[in-house]
Amino acid sequence: MRERVTMRLPDLVQGMRLDQVLASELQLSRSLVAKLIKQCDVKVNGKIPRKSAEVFPGDQVEVLLPDASPKSLETPFELPVLFEDADIVVVNKPVGVAAHTAPGWKGPTVNGALLAAGHQICTSGPRERIGIVHRLDVGTSGALVVAKTEVAYRQLQDDFRARRVEKIYHALAQGYFEPPQGTISAPIGRHPSRDFKMAVVAGGRPAVTHYRTLERLPGVSLLEIQLETGRTHQIRVHAQAMRHCLVGDPIYGGNPELAKKLGLERQWLHAVSLSFMHPVTGKKMTFEAPLSPDLMAALEKLRTLDAGN
Repeated sequence: MRERVTMRLPDLVQGMRLDQVLASELQLSRSLVAKLIKQCDVKVNGKIPRKSAEVFPGDQVEVLLPDASPKSLETPFELPVLFEDADIVVVNKPVGVAAHTAPGWKGPTVNGALLAAGHQICTSGPRERIGIVHRLDVGTSGALVVAKTEVAYRQLQDDFRARRVEKIYHALAQGYFEPPQGTISAPIGRHPSRDFKMAVVAGGRPAVTHYRTLERLPGVSLLEIQLETGRTHQIRVHAQAMRHCLVGDPIYGGNPELAKKLGLERQWLHAVSLSFMHPVTGKKMTFEAPLSPDLMAALEKLRTLDAGN
């Protein structure tokens, strides 16, 4: 059965392409969005648009999502594995890969890639989310652990809920944080008027983000971020609330011209480190995920600019 989604677009989409906005917010591939538009399954302000049409604040968009009936979870894709034993597998999730499938998502997934490569993963939880105990956004890369056994699944879920897992990210934010190190504590919930976004809202779920400036570069800060909670889009939302939006994240206030200058097509955000107790042996384990080439290239451009001043 196909689901119809309606959304009103925020100020941040000013002049962006329709297919880019829908791909980002609905976690669909650009090719699938183009197909939906071609099939007249997308309307903007009641009219059938072109995929390259510019959208503007206040536009109302209706999308008839593809049929989400159960299909094979396998999505063949070369997934970098950082560690694997009988109970867990830790991967360095690339950008453009979802943790698991969702309505309308036809791209690769972490559990789908593992299944296609012949890895065993546990079958606990909803069918589309088997093995998955935590997630990263499609546009965020980095370390992610998947449970291979039922025992590991239950223990890791408990550890994530109890905040016994240490998650460290590196992020590139616009401007300079003052003070250069601190804590952001602000509740997060659904945006009051834009249901495809999250926001700092009264009555939202508690959210705590610790940050430390690692490097100041021309107009931006390289941050180390440790999450105490794990709310949807938490780092992106807190960065916007501090008026230091993540570079490459136009949905949450990032400057599109800066992203273009640095060659970025997604937010500069990477889960660089993941630490937890092994769910069976109890041994403390830490895994580090190297930065992807697009993030490294953006950093090098900024450092070259800095050296020239």
